[in-house]
Amino acid sequence: MNPEAFIYIAGPCVIESESLTLSIAERLAAITRELPVRFYFKASYDKANRTSLDAYRGPGLEEGLRILQKVKDEVDVAVLSDVHLPQDMASAGEVLDMIQIPAFLGRQSDLLVAAAKTGKPVNIKKGQFIAPEDMRYAVDKLAGSGCADIFLTERGSTFGYHNLIVDFRAFSVLRELGRPVIFDATHAVQIPSKGGASSGNRDYVLPLARAAVAYGIDGLFTEVHPDPDNALCDGPNSLRLDDVESLLQTVLAIRDVVQ
Repeated sequence: MNPEAFIYIAGPCVIESESLTLSIAERLAAITRELPVRFYFKASYDKANRTSLDAYRGPGLEEGLRILQKVKDEVDVAVLSDVHLPQDMASAGEVLDMIQIPAFLGRQSDLLVAAAKTGKPVNIKKGQFIAPEDMRYAVDKLAGSGCADIFLTERGSTFGYHNLIVDFRAFSVLRELGRPVIFDATHAVQIPSKGGASSGNRDYVLPLARAAVAYGIDGLFTEVHPDPDNALCDGPNSLRLDDVESLLQTVLAIRDVVQ
């Protein structure tokens, strides 16, 4: 894996089934192997921050990690997942190639320290409520606990009720912290907690991704699904799997020009 390559994190919001997870991973692996990207397959084993108690959360820690291990073994890709609880870190660290800290939990000291102790790279998503300059405290918590590889992901900021906005100045502020900066183009178009579940508009994913890459980010994050309208989580803001290759070709062409 080329450490200087453009980072691409992608996969379904949540593990819906073993077969679907494997098929999405295989398709993404086939696409990314032909492109100059450093790919991580992302799927959550537990979405602990769903809006409604009735919303689908995933298969849970044990079954989810088993499926992600199978993705690693059979598809030969690096895997990433959200971890919400410090007590899950030891088990997650045995399987995951990168730990992801959810946006709502970016200030949780015990969670950050536990993530650092796994010895794995950590991708921390900037909370919708956190100023980009204040992410230095999360970075300090990770680095001070022994984490060497820290990635920062911008996913938009709360703008009134039920809306997010991307302030592109945040990329520059985050870059000053000396860590790779990734843009989550799918959560940035989310409409949080609308009618008991988050909604969104995937039509804005491509234009925002183009603009962010032109700005000079180090990587891109997209949640993808072969049938987003019937996905069990984050369908409205998920990118269609069939659109991934054209998205990557577009943003990589822009990156070549910028560089």
